[in-house]
Amino acid sequence: MTIPIIDLFAGPGGLGEGFSSFNESGESPFNVSLSIEKDAVAHQTLKLRSFVRQFNNDIPEEYYNYVKTDKANIQEYLYNSKFNKQHKGAESEAIKLVLGPDNLKIENLIKERIKSNKNWVLIGGPPCQAYSLIGRARMKGQENFAIDERHTLYQNYLQMIARFEPAVFVMENVKGMLSSKVNGESVFSRIKNDLSNPGKSLKKSKKSSLKYNIYSFTIEKKESIDLKPSDFIIKSEEYGIPQKRHRVILLGIRSDIDNGISKSNLLKPKKQVYVSDAIENMPRLRSRLSRKKSDGGDNYSSWLKNLKKLTKNLSNSKIHPSAIKAITQYIENNNDYVDGGRFTMTKTNKSSNSDFIKDNWNWFHDEAIGGVLNHQSRKHMDSDLQRYLFCSIYAQRFNQSAKLDDFPGILLPNHKNVKKGIFSDRFRVQLKNQPATTVTSHISKDGHYYIHYDPTQCRSLSVREAARLQTFPDNYFFEGTVTQQYHQVGNAVPPLLARDLANTVYHIMKNRGQAN
Repeated sequence: MTIPIIDLFAGPGGLGEGFSSFNESGESPFNVSLSIEKDAVAHQTLKLRSFVRQFNNDIPEEYYNYVKTDKANIQEYLYNSKFNKQHKGAESEAIKLVLGPDNLKIENLIKERIKSNKNWVLIGGPPCQAYSLIGRARMKGQENFAIDERHTLYQNYLQMIARFEPAVFVMENVKGMLSSKVNGESVFSRIKNDLSNPGKSLKKSKKSSLKYNIYSFTIEKKESIDLKPSDFIIKSEEYGIPQKRHRVILLGIRSDIDNGISKSNLLKPKKQVYVSDAIENMPRLRSRLSRKKSDGGDNYSSWLKNLKKLTKNLSNSKIHPSAIKAITQYIENNNDYVDGGRFTMTKTNKSSNSDFIKDNWNWFHDEAIGGVLNHQSRKHMDSDLQRYLFCSIYAQRFNQSAKLDDFPGILLPNHKNVKKGIFSDRFRVQLKNQPATTVTSHISKDGHYYIHYDPTQCRSLSVREAARLQTFPDNYFFEGTVTQQYHQVGNAVPPLLARDLANTVYHIMKNRGQAN
């Protein structure tokens, strides 16, 4: 029996990818029946991935031709009469609608997909800006902060639970929600109480019989009421994900089918994975320059010339000029860089990869690509590139990312908050021998928090490298501009983590006779 999945706030599909790819004894027990996403570009990515899933791993050549071709028209390659069945399947699954204004349409779609089935799973998480520490700082002085829709979007999620009574739901959000308050009331306590008794919280009935017990995926307790707020935090780096992504993830089980969760069904800690384990074999890119042609333009010669200037800017620095000279000399003697882009051709050898990639080879690797997708560096100002070079050499030397206090004066940004110590880690190197810091949507802004550890490349991470840290398969293509691609990757749940969540949910349902 296939278990339907309804994915709300789906983004580019990280949670759905994890659930749909979960396999038990050669079978895939979960089927993503409906994914709802409001962002137009994320929806394009979501729909394309749904299209790919229609082929059950027998992906046609036309897909690879499409994702490898600049300015390709998707109707010409894929969404046409040849693949009419698969196209209709993708259009049926991935729907562009907005929770709240489009609730009636969404309810009708859910009703159509699940019919009278009570053994289905709701997944997703409302947008999290208002819960995050930075989001609250920015919004604190705004009028109507307490009634901002981002505080109450979870109520739309709640409404779907109350209306359709899934056997299990999985809700993900940022850690900041644990300390967030609205009108003096804990946001997390309010959400947890509402999710435990959705009918009552929506004032549909004071004596609603629909109740859920809210559990942690990582902490064993006989009673869900015994769990502390911090017990719901999943630290991704403890479960084999190459980044320190800490998120609150709630597991709700309908009380009439709940008999607790055994320790064997919780997430299992895994060996820690480092940044280099995930991205070390990506094709080498040089950082690009945001220059006018009259200033020398964006080319290898201008790039190298700019980096060599740094040796003159290291007075009173912990980095000796000879280190810069050694790096720039290496660059000059090893010009093996590629420009990157939508598709970058390269040969991949399993034996030369890290244990992490080799152990997950069938997950990441797709021989038919013949290279990597979404792998290009963004353009940076000359001064930022010199800062990146300094930071990456500093990290290599001291195994930590430089703070602004460590910068030579001439490299300090011309910013009013520099001397106040605010954002002292404005430039952050992703250290080679540690898990990455959290990949967030901020990576779409400027790349300063996501500097590559290799000083000879002197750049921020590419979209594909960020996607590797998020554990997306290499054939997962992100639509839109590079900025839009970064934003999608940063907002997603790591699919490999989601697959482990699916394992927990499957065995909970199997133990209750709701899955084969």
